[in-house]
Amino acid sequence: MTAGNGGRAGHDGPGTDWDVIVVGAGFTGLAAAHELGRAGLRCLVLEADDHVGGLAGTFTVGGRQLERFYHHWFASDTDIFRLCADLGRADLVQRHHGRTGFYYAGGIHRLSSPLDVLRFAPLPPADRLRLGRSVLRAGRVRHWRELEALTAEEWLVGLGGRRVYDRVWRPLLEGKFGPYAPEVGATWMWTKLHLRGGSRSRSGREVLHYLRGGCGALLDAWLPRLAGLGVRIRTGSPVTEVLTGPQGVTGVRCGDEVIGARRALVTCAPGPAATLLARSAHPAAPALRRRLAAIPYLANLCLVLENDRPLSDTYWLNVTDPHFPYVGVIEHTNLDAPQHYGGRHLVYLSTYLPADAALYRMSDPEVYRHSLPHLRRMFPAFREEWVRAHHVWRAPYAQPVITRHYSRTVPGVENAVSGLYLAGMAQVFPEDRGTNYALRGGQRAGRLIADRVRTAERRTDRARTADAARIGADHD
Repeated sequence: MTAGNGGRAGHDGPGTDWDVIVVGAGFTGLAAAHELGRAGLRCLVLEADDHVGGLAGTFTVGGRQLERFYHHWFASDTDIFRLCADLGRADLVQRHHGRTGFYYAGGIHRLSSPLDVLRFAPLPPADRLRLGRSVLRAGRVRHWRELEALTAEEWLVGLGGRRVYDRVWRPLLEGKFGPYAPEVGATWMWTKLHLRGGSRSRSGREVLHYLRGGCGALLDAWLPRLAGLGVRIRTGSPVTEVLTGPQGVTGVRCGDEVIGARRALVTCAPGPAATLLARSAHPAAPALRRRLAAIPYLANLCLVLENDRPLSDTYWLNVTDPHFPYVGVIEHTNLDAPQHYGGRHLVYLSTYLPADAALYRMSDPEVYRHSLPHLRRMFPAFREEWVRAHHVWRAPYAQPVITRHYSRTVPGVENAVSGLYLAGMAQVFPEDRGTNYALRGGQRAGRLIADRVRTAERRTDRARTADAARIGADHD
């Protein structure tokens, strides 16, 4: 999806100011811009890529848009459902049963229901009961603050024992976070279990939601609404610096252009956000940069295959084999039917890794060739002839590493640099990354900024009234 030049003309010309500049046109930035436009503020959104949507950006398969990186929603993701309804597209939301599995020791094991847990062969019967009981106990934790002092390992071993942790949880954590796995906080794992537990039917089957036409259909309805609110979106416009003076934000630098504004909302990851402040002389900037730079981040690589037949009947396959280069095999068309994509069976192979890892730095053809023998080992019937097309997508900042006491590390939306606001995926804590929480975080940030603008205007009006009263008194 790309955005045109909708919005009120004339507000981004030379020497003119905007009320707010939003850096980034992912769901956070768009949601914030939506709230700012509703408040009647002049808002400019600057996006470095040639498309909007961030990690929910799309490409076309079989005449329909598909996310570059896999997406689905849980029953608790009500913010995204409300947005669809607000845009008059509640019909986009569709309910599905998603089959999940676990690849362990060369075999695929179903893990979609409580009965599947009791049949989980990699664990002896007593440990299967411990696994099921630990998930139930995890669901009884009502607030994440109860867990913030614990690592995920400490908490999970306490819930289900060492053997359950070593065979089930440790491989998943190491596959997802690599060398950071021992540092991951219990709050991250609690969020995952809490979400999945709240998205099951009475029978225990997991219920997932997907949008008919994907995020592309939502963006197609959303962008005209934003334009109607006067929001201007510019793609292909990387911001290189947030400009500050002694009193706070004065604008941004975008290429050779300086765009003035007294407020800027930065929605990118903490590392790039710190870079935008590298030249700031504001006295609070150095401490903020250090705090942002202290948050580790992982990249994501997705190889998407367009096959002429299915790999399996599983939608989401968690992989615990350390020799397999991906942590998840997500067969999208086991959730949304292949008929919607010209009969193609779509598979995401996903991994989280440092951006300097060898796999991440491979060319697209090298990633594809490297992956084929691993795929054949997991699915012996698979043949390269099944693949009609493939795509490789990369995101250098995809997953913040949520550590113990993370709430002390991550900065809030507001900070000591006046006029600078931060709202990115690292700040949806205690929730984990996802479009629903990106949307919610953007909405909250937009409302906060609008409230700050109204408060400043009221103070200015009161000061002007007081000045007028003093002048009148002087003339009496």
